Amino acid sequence: MVPCDDEILITKADFSIEDEYRRLLDDDHSLGACVLFTGLVRDLPEAGSLQSLELEHYPGMTEASIAEIVAKARARWNIARVRVIHRIGKLAPGDQIVLVAVAGAHRGEAFAACEYVMDYLKTRAPLWKKETADGRARWVDSRESDEMAAARWET
Repeated sequence: MVPCDDEILITKADFSIEDEYRRLLDDDHSLGACVLFTGLVRDLPEAGSLQSLELEHYPGMTEASIAEIVAKARARWNIARVRVIHRIGKLAPGDQIVLVAVAGAHRGEAFAACEYVMDYLKTRAPLWKKETADGRARWVDSRESDEMAAARWET
């Protein structure tokens, strides 16, 4: 895995939560909190039996969009480090799809920043998802619940 910059990685490869945790902390004893969120590909019964989820993106544009989301989180909360890994390509149910990791002095800010980044990744980052279920492929639109989760940060 080669990072796109210090904080953001778009990759086909899986990632190790333990390795990413250690990398984020980097033996910095000034940190008092580390929050990690890992999203998994899940099988949604209403779509049929999911065989795969395929993610596409525009290289460069995706990283820039995520960097903007991270910059807004940094401006809003006092956080020391943020790490975002988003996988692309063909994934199966149960596969890791995304990691958002935030470290800072205080847990409240780390939790809020992590949730903010994840909410905006789901709704603002230029990533396209195609589900294949029961032998049929379809592009997935963002869910209303995801839009509502992101909208709450705007008030």
